[in-house]
Amino acid sequence: MKTTASLKTRVISIVTLTVLASALSAQFAQAAPVRYISVSSVGTVKVTPDSVRLNASVSAIAKVSKDALSTANIAADKFRTAILANGIDKKYLSSTTLTVYPEYNYTQETGNVLIGYRSSQSFEVVIRSAAKAGEIVDAVVAGAGDALYINGVTPFVYDNTKATEAARISAVKNAKAKATSYAKLLGVKIGKIIWLQESSAPSSYPISMVQAKSDAGATQIDLGQQDISVSVSTRWAIS
Repeated sequence: MKTTASLKTRVISIVTLTVLASALSAQFAQAAPVRYISVSSVGTVKVTPDSVRLNASVSAIAKVSKDALSTANIAADKFRTAILANGIDKKYLSSTTLTVYPEYNYTQETGNVLIGYRSSQSFEVVIRSAAKAGEIVDAVVAGAGDALYINGVTPFVYDNTKATEAARISAVKNAKAKATSYAKLLGVKIGKIIWLQESSAPSSYPISMVQAKSDAGATQIDLGQQDISVSVSTRWAIS
């Protein structure tokens, strides 16, 4: 009886070892490294901006800070009124800074001499109709007067979803074409994509700061074109 039991135990042990060996073999086979080609690519779409971001500020100086702030507030109210009167929704107008500080005049003979207090307020305005941007700039300059500074305008695409998708498609096509080219050079066959990482960075073109002049000629904002780009890093299986 003991001999029979011992034989059964040995048979079970052998079968168990065989099953374990098969399982380990399958695991090693599955864990075999995948051969691949890594390539990076960029897809770019040129788009004409449909909106303009206007950055402006008003500034006033007075002997005391209270008067400087009050004068700047009056100019700021004129700016707001002109913006809203030209069809800009209030949600597209936002304050960005408000400052009051002493202003000095420096000379070698006297050093710093207090000449008054300056108050400034800055604003950002989104003009949804790029074609009307120049007209709106002229209107706010006329409304706010010489206290107004135009700090910059930036043409941009308000919603770049479609352009980004087109750039994404272009980037992936370019990546596949590049991977296919490398595969031919290396004498291998290209397979499915096994990894992808994306990054995107739209660019814009601001116009330099200028001081607004109420008697200036008609203002024109040159929109140019904006590049919407998507970069991808990919890995393609090869065999």
